[in-house]
Formats: sequence, structure tokens, C-alpha cells
Amino acid sequence: MSTDAKQLKRSPVVVVVGHVDHGKTSLLDYVRKSNVTAKEAGGITQSVGAYEIAHNKERITFIDTPGHEVFKAMRARGATIADLAILVVAADDGVQPQTKEAITVLKETQTPFIVAINKIDRVSDLTKVKNELLQAEVLLEGYGGNVSWHGISAKTGEGVDELLDLVLLSADVEELTLNSDAHATGF
Repeated sequence: MSTDAKQLKRSPVVVVVGHVDHGKTSLLDYVRKSNVTAKEAGGITQSVGAYEIAHNKERITFIDTPGHEVFKAMRARGATIADLAILVVAADDGVQPQTKEAITVLKETQTPFIVAINKIDRVSDLTKVKNELLQAEVLLEGYGGNVSWHGISAKTGEGVDELLDLVLLSADVEELTLNSDAHATGF
């Protein structure tokens, strides 16, 4: 490998985690303009999927993880290889067991994350879910912390572009680069 290797900016790898049925795959379906959820047994993701999208002429690679409790190891692996995470929490359901587990995994792996409060089309006040996140030791911006968050509706698309902007901003803060002379590696 050359000592003059050029460091290039690279796109982020983002894992999407959270409780079952909080809208992880629905968010990605909206972003990808697809309907993967309809193809999953019972509408529940049962495997890890990877997808690349373009947003504002920049690429983002997403890893979709199952939310059901039996898939804990898959979620942990996803967090381990990702640069960033989106923790999806349903506004109408709040912090649930797999939400707490995902928070623990993100903290253990030291994966920077953004919170997407989904299903805002069903709830007018997000105070309850924000307080539940605070109790789960997720300190949101505006609530005494530095964890970025955005309210979204994966169903209508409300707030999704702004969430993707937050992902790209967070990736810039992380200064993700690649070595143009390095050999490829995989997980």
C-alpha cells in the first residue's frame, strides 16, 4: 500500500434498528420507492437486507434489520458494521423491549445514531415518546442531550427528506473516508 494513498470521502453505511412493527422497513420502502414489507411473512422483516439510495446527489447505504426479539444477533451485527444508525421509535407505541435492546447495542458498539420518531401521522404530541426516550437514557437535542431526532411518517413521507439530510450531516461530522489504495474487506 502506498504511503501517498488518497483519502476519499465515502458514503455512510446506516443500520436501521428498533422494535418490531415500528416502521423500519416501511421507512426504507418509502426511501427506495418499493414495497418489501408486503413480501415479508406477516409483514415482519426476517432477514438482513442492504440497499443503496441517492439523496441530494449523495449515496447512503442502508442495512435493514429485523425488529422481532428472536433476531437480536442480527441487529447487533448490523450495528457493529454500520457507521451510523437510525433508531426508529413509533410515536403511538413508544419505547418497547427491542427499542431498549437496540439502544444498549448502539451504546455498546459506540455507533452514533439518530432517532426517527415514526408514525407522526397518528399522534399530535410527541412529548410522551420523547420522555420515554429520556428515561431510556437517550438524550435528544432540545431535551438536554446531543442525539439528533426527527419526526417522520414512513406512510406519508412527511419528514423523511429531512431525516435523510440529518443522516448526511451526521456522516459529514463523522468524516467518513476510504483509502483509495487499500484492498477491499468485507464482513
